[in-house]
Parts: sequence; structure tokens; C-alpha cells
Amino acid sequence: MTEKRKDELAANLRAVEERIAAACAAAGRPREDVTLVVVTKTYPASDVRLLAELGVRHVAENRDQEAADKAAETADLDLTWHFVGQLQTNKARSVAAYADVVQSVDRLRLVDALSAAAVREGRTLGCLLQVALDAGEEHARGRGGVAPEEVGELADAVANADGLRLDGLMTVAPLAGHYAGRQRAAFGRLMEISARLRATHPAANMVSAGMSSDLEEAVAAGATHVRVGTAVLGVRPKLR
Repeated sequence: MTEKRKDELAANLRAVEERIAAACAAAGRPREDVTLVVVTKTYPASDVRLLAELGVRHVAENRDQEAADKAAETADLDLTWHFVGQLQTNKARSVAAYADVVQSVDRLRLVDALSAAAVREGRTLGCLLQVALDAGEEHARGRGGVAPEEVGELADAVANADGLRLDGLMTVAPLAGHYAGRQRAAFGRLMEISARLRATHPAANMVSAGMSSDLEEAVAAGATHVRVGTAVLGVRPKLR
């Protein structure tokens, strides 16, 4: 069963790699410009091990309990763990113990909580600000994210916080509002915000955008990281 699963993952990874390479070529970008982050939510730690054997080095989770358990089970592997889900401040201490990058920083209270937790753990956490391109839309309230006009203040807070490192920006393609169904335009807007951020924080050059269905649009816009789950691991069972 393990070998069969490994073969499945290898085939899926090859297909995703071909998509990323083709998107980079079409955009005139070197393939090494784009980092694949595999989102392993709902899948077991055994899949993380197989992915590592297949060369994956960046993995992501969006729920703390699942992430903490999986990171502990695979602590012997050379992996970079990304936390990509909405994060409550009371989970900051747990996340700071295993995550290398938190891609969903969206408010000052969370910055304070992550800073305190990182200092306590003696670690430095990379932080991406999650930008809500649909800020103000009714449905967006549960998805998190900072409004574009508030990025500067939040970025300064992260940059000045002990134990944190400002790495860049992240977004999820909007489901409603001006950019709904317009992923390329949405990711292009994120790149504009990134350029403005880099004017004051030059090292904050990571841009995480695009998932299984729209990674090509993200690469075309200039994303440095794409977050891919379903295309690598398969369709997830519906949560009850």
C-alpha cells in the first residue's frame, strides 16, 4: 500500500511540477523562482514522509492540532513547516513551537501573541501578512486577512517585533467582490502591494498566492510560492 501511495504522489508531483515549469517558461521566469508548498491537511504523517522521500521540502497545514501532531511525528525530517490557516491568539504558543513560517498574520493582537511565543520558544518565525482583496465583503469576514490600506502599519509591527521576521505577503483568490473569478487580476494587485511593501521593507519579498486550480495565474503575476494540496494529494473527503 505504501509503495502504491508513493507512486500516486510521485505521479501527481510530476504533473504539478510540469505545470509550474510551463507557467514559469510562459512568464519568462526561471523555474527556481517558484517554491512549491504542499498543503497536507487531512492527510496522515505517513504521506508527509513519502513526500519528503520524493523531494518535497515545504509543507503546510491550516489547523494547529493536526499540524502540531504531524510536525512532531516527522520531526526527524528536514522540512520547512508553513501555517496557512486562520490563527487564534491562544494558539500562537503552540504554532510557534513547530512552524517556520506563518502565512496568515492579519492583525496586531496576533503579532503580539506570536512575538511573545517565539521569544519564549527561542525561535524566529517568518511571517507573511495575509491580504484580504475582498475586504469589506460579507462572506470575507470568516476568511481573515488585512485590508490593503492597512498593510503598512501591520508590516511595521511585525518588523519591529522580537522573534518575528517579515517575509512578505499572502492572499487567497477572492470569492466575491471586484476580483471574484479574476485570479490573475487579484494576484496582480497583490504584486502591486508587495512592490509598495518592499520599498520600505526590501527583504519582505515572498509572495504566496495560487493553489491547485490557479497556480498558473499566480506564477504569471509573479508569485514566489504556490500552495498546492489537492493536485498533489488527491481530493479530500468532505468534513462531517
